[in-house]
Amino acid sequence: MNFYSLNQKAANVSFKDAVIKGIAPDRGLYFPEKITPLAKDFFDKIERLSNIEIAFMAIRQFVQEDIDDEKLKEILTEVLDFDFPLVPITDHIATLELFHGPTLAFKDVGARFMARCLGHFSENNTSEITVLVATSGDTGGAVANGFLGVKGVQVVILYPSGKVSDIQEKQLTTLGKNIIALEVTGTFDDCQKMVKTAFLDEEITKHKQLTSANSINVARWLPQLFYFLFAYKEIKSKGKEIVFSIPSGNFGNICAGMVAQQLGMPVKHFIAATNVNDVVSRFMQTDVYEPQPSVATISNAMDVGDPSNFVRIRHIYNNDIKTLSEYLSSYSFTDEQTKDAMLELYNEYNYIADPHGAIGYLGLKKYQGQNSNTYGIFLETAHPVKFLDIVEDTIKENIEIPEKIFKQMKKKKKSIKISSYDELKEFLLQ
Repeated sequence: MNFYSLNQKAANVSFKDAVIKGIAPDRGLYFPEKITPLAKDFFDKIERLSNIEIAFMAIRQFVQEDIDDEKLKEILTEVLDFDFPLVPITDHIATLELFHGPTLAFKDVGARFMARCLGHFSENNTSEITVLVATSGDTGGAVANGFLGVKGVQVVILYPSGKVSDIQEKQLTTLGKNIIALEVTGTFDDCQKMVKTAFLDEEITKHKQLTSANSINVARWLPQLFYFLFAYKEIKSKGKEIVFSIPSGNFGNICAGMVAQQLGMPVKHFIAATNVNDVVSRFMQTDVYEPQPSVATISNAMDVGDPSNFVRIRHIYNNDIKTLSEYLSSYSFTDEQTKDAMLELYNEYNYIADPHGAIGYLGLKKYQGQNSNTYGIFLETAHPVKFLDIVEDTIKENIEIPEKIFKQMKKKKKSIKISSYDELKEFLLQ
């Protein structure tokens, strides 16, 4: 299996090279040359398969030329060592909880998978690989945890100063070892622009092997398809058309769900639920893509004004807005609407949601208002404790802090402040 650049001005590469490069030389995102649907009996018997077996069969076609079956099963066993519970809210709505991993966020799956792939690829290398990654919140912690102590890999994380929660910041600034946090004066989009610029800066790349652990990297992006299949396994017997509502920022998660659909997973529709950073919602209405500077919200992991993975989504549906609209709707919501949803979930269903999950719930409700004969799943992408002040202030209750978070909050933050690309470049060339 080769991967090609969506800008189509760079050579095709193997999975291994796509992971190590992160982004193509022509600034394009890598995409698999083909997606072969899984056999029908895979879905017929999916409820009898373990999560490891499901993940193995789903990802194997993309990686098999670079990772043998035995090693792949070993990686998946280490990555998927926690639960992905589907929690009923009503008779036709459930939430898929993706926060039971080590950093309490959905990105644990992709970050851990990529870390183990990169560790495997660098086993016999003498040169160090630098993972350069921008985060709007949870990516940083998941990447830091996933790559902590991986031999031959240094991790440099850029995050926007004052625009991530206290817990998110501690998760990426307190680990030390091979993890370095750069605190950027600006927005997530500024961080992401710096990262993309560094990848194409020959003064840097001739001295350092850079790769990214954002969802632009295929090893971070593709494994996210696993938990859509896990959810289907759980609700297959309900016999209704299934829709997924995904809180969306950089759009890697929802794009991975669409790959699961391309593999043959029966799903009627996807909903990209966003905060007021609504570039995709506006695109779906106008067929005009106009990136905007991101706006800070209480759902900070979705504060993205130019989502990188939307180009992959458009490619899946042949850049045809009519076809895309058959499978995707996108709605945006304000902070006040988000808080109202959090309160509704708590008061009416005794469920504590974080701001991102609450937006997923809102998107699902809006879609089901016109499509009632569906079973809807909204993704709860982070533990509510990661947004402690917002959640407690909204529901007027105290929530229990997990012991591992309590210990991490006591650790001393260590970050390097920068405000320009030149400062990042100087740091990388040191």
